[in-house]
Amino acid sequence: MARRKVYTPEFKQQAVQLAQQPGNTNQGIASDLGISQSALSSWIKAAKEHGSLAFPGQGVARLTPEQETIKRLERELVTLRQEREILKSAGDLVRQGSKMIYPFVHAQRPQFPLRVLCRTLGVTESGYHSWRARPQKRVKDDAQLLAYIETVHDDSKGRYGSPRVYLELQATGVRCSRHRVARLMRAAGRQGRGKRRSKSTTDSGHSLPVAENLLMRQFEVAEANLVWASDMTFIRTTEGWLYLSVVLDLYSRKIVGWSMGSRMTADLPLSALQMAFHQRHPAPGLIHHSDRGSQYASKVYQHALQGMQMTCSMSRKGDCWDNAVVESFFASLKREECDGAAYSTRDIARQHVFAYLEQFYNRKRRHSYLGYVSPAEFEAQHPANLKRIA
Repeated sequence: MARRKVYTPEFKQQAVQLAQQPGNTNQGIASDLGISQSALSSWIKAAKEHGSLAFPGQGVARLTPEQETIKRLERELVTLRQEREILKSAGDLVRQGSKMIYPFVHAQRPQFPLRVLCRTLGVTESGYHSWRARPQKRVKDDAQLLAYIETVHDDSKGRYGSPRVYLELQATGVRCSRHRVARLMRAAGRQGRGKRRSKSTTDSGHSLPVAENLLMRQFEVAEANLVWASDMTFIRTTEGWLYLSVVLDLYSRKIVGWSMGSRMTADLPLSALQMAFHQRHPAPGLIHHSDRGSQYASKVYQHALQGMQMTCSMSRKGDCWDNAVVESFFASLKREECDGAAYSTRDIARQHVFAYLEQFYNRKRRHSYLGYVSPAEFEAQHPANLKRIA
């Protein structure tokens, strides 16, 4: 008989904040997060009645006057950059006349106000509307397809490039070719987010005992809850670093546990491990792989692994490739969510990272290793391989 899932106070707080955002519904958020609508409703009610006391330790921090000033300056900076970004994206189109400018204006309307586009590119709004009214079948077909493309691209928050956008369109029944999607995205100035450099957070300069590398880069796993991999990273905010620890199931690449905090102590990965354990209830013998960081080698963390009947495995010293799957996940997180973001507080960063982990990555993001389905969909497609979840 399956055990009842246990959700951390942080998970509840972030779920409530996500449900309260404009445009979101309790039913939609509950479905996205894989929880019941009644549970979410009870958390919202508790938050309304008790405020920050409803979820101890996870109260919402108010912005200081300095942070409010920073947010105002950020908004002004976005406005000042609009014309420069339009001209940069337009390139030589200005010299090619309105026949080329109007399609560009149409493609860029989701990104910029129409009046700013027309003023910057030297055309009139009435001229643009006249162009749109012309009976050009190919233009209309491209415009319709572009609208679908923009919806998919926006839903991914600009994370998807043309291959994933194409697959998403195919899944929803929109007929098109890969090349046409790529062409329209280029013309619209839309693209996925590129690769980035990573920075190590591992402190292996300690005298604590370390475990043997049992994984040996065998990242293909036949069943759920056979091998988990864990690591930590950092996210920049105006208040300072926000640290994130995750536990990833190598079978489905699903994030089964996570924790965020302002300090990178052993309590951070321990909270993520406890969340994963209570969510998945793995059978004894699971291999837990991590780097040689002092947090993972600490007595409190090793004691927890023993209590959960897990076998510890650690990467070789200075070899990030021994934990490459989690490193790859962090690269995707930074590229698709954090790069270019200006988080004024740790709490705001928490909300964005929570939405990425639980609402997007686990349940929606098309993973190339899984045949371009999400981790949750992959597990749903292979229920027989989930037998190790009690």
